[in-house]
Amino acid sequence: MLQTGGATVAGAAGLAGCTTTTTSSGEGPITIGATMPKTGPLSATGKSVLQGYELGVEYVNNNGGVDGRELELIVKDDEGEAKTARTKLREIVSNNDVAMLWGSFSSLLVTAGSAFAEQQELPFLGSTFAYMEPHEEKDYEWTFAPFMKSRDIARATKEWFDTLQPEPPRRLAIWELNSGWGNEMAEYWTDTFEGTDYEVVFREKYSLGTSDFASLISQTKSKNADAVLSNPVPPDGITAVRQMKTQGYNPKLINFVRASDPRSWISALGDTGNYVGSSGVGWLGGLDTTGTDDLLDLYHEQDGVSEDAVPIDVVGDAFGLVQVAAQALEAAGSTENTEIQNALREERFDTVLGKFGFDDTGMPAQGEITPACGQWYEGDPMLVHPETDSEYSVDTVYPMPPFDGR
Repeated sequence: MLQTGGATVAGAAGLAGCTTTTTSSGEGPITIGATMPKTGPLSATGKSVLQGYELGVEYVNNNGGVDGRELELIVKDDEGEAKTARTKLREIVSNNDVAMLWGSFSSLLVTAGSAFAEQQELPFLGSTFAYMEPHEEKDYEWTFAPFMKSRDIARATKEWFDTLQPEPPRRLAIWELNSGWGNEMAEYWTDTFEGTDYEVVFREKYSLGTSDFASLISQTKSKNADAVLSNPVPPDGITAVRQMKTQGYNPKLINFVRASDPRSWISALGDTGNYVGSSGVGWLGGLDTTGTDDLLDLYHEQDGVSEDAVPIDVVGDAFGLVQVAAQALEAAGSTENTEIQNALREERFDTVLGKFGFDDTGMPAQGEITPACGQWYEGDPMLVHPETDSEYSVDTVYPMPPFDGR
C-alpha cells in the first residue's frame, strides 16, 4: 500500500526466518513509524535503507503476516537532520497508533530517533548504527540495534586478515577519525591487534571534512604500513584514495569501513575505487543466511533492476531489521509496548545478518554477530569473507594492484 501526503506506507506480513502462527482477524494493521533522509546529503544511501525496509515489509506482507496482521510502515523525510527526525517522528506518533519505531540512516539520525523513542517508551530498532558508546552510557530501555558494533568490526577485521595469503598485512596504519565513533573504532582495532603477530605502526587523528591527506599518507608510507584502516565518511574516503593514487602510495590493502559502502564510492572513483574493502559490512548478497535468497529475488523483481544487479550492504541490513521486528512482534503476540520490549530482550533472531539475541544494552550479544567483509570488484560490492560459493562472493584481491595499473 502507498499513502500520499509525504509518507510512504507499505503493507507486510510473514518474513523469512519468522514462522507465522494462528491468524487473528479483524485487528487491522500493525503500524510502524520511521524517518529517512529522502532528500539532503544523506539521501542516496538513505533511499537504499528505505528500499531494504520496503522489501522486507513486502516479503512479510506476501507471506501471511504477523499473526495474520499486516505491517503498515509510515516513513517521513528527515532531510538528514536530527531535529527534523524528531519532529517528523512526533508527527507520526501523534497521528497514528504506533507499535514500534525504526531508525533512519547514520548514527546521528538513529540516536536522535532513539532518544525520542526512549522518551515515548516505544520499542525502537536502529540499523546502520555501529557506535557502542550510546548503548553503554544512555541506559537504553527501548532501543535495540540489529547491526554489527565496533567490537564486531574489529574482530571481523582480524579474522579476515588472518586468511590472506601469502602473508597477511602485518604492519597496520590506523587513520583515526576524530569523532566519537572514529575514536571508538580506532581503540577497538588497536586492542584487537595488540599482542598478536600484527603491529600498529602508525595511528594518527584527522578531522571530519579533511581535504588534504598528504601528511597522513607520507607518514604512513614512511612506516612501511601494509594496510590502512579507518572509518571515514564517504567524501573523505574518496578524497583520501584519490590522494593516495596521486602520491604513489599503494598499500597492500585499504579497509575503509563506511566510506566504501555506498555506490557513490565507485561512481566517484571508477576503477580507482576497486579492491578497496570494508570489514564493517553487515550484509552482502554472498552470505548464506536466512532470507538472503528471498531478499535477492525481491530485489531483482523491482522495476528497472537488472537480473545481475548487486545490492549494496544497507539494503540487507535494513531487511534484517524487518526480520527482527516481525519475529519480535510474533513472539510478543501483542502490540503492547512492554510485551514487544520483553520479546526483543528475550528472543533470539534468525536473519540475513545471522542468528543473535540482544544483550542488556540493546546491542547484539557479544560474539553472536559477525560482519561480512566486502571488497569492490569490477564495480560491484562482493563478499570476500566468510568464504561461500555464491555468485556474489569472490576471493580477496590481495595485495591490491597499484592504482596506476587498474
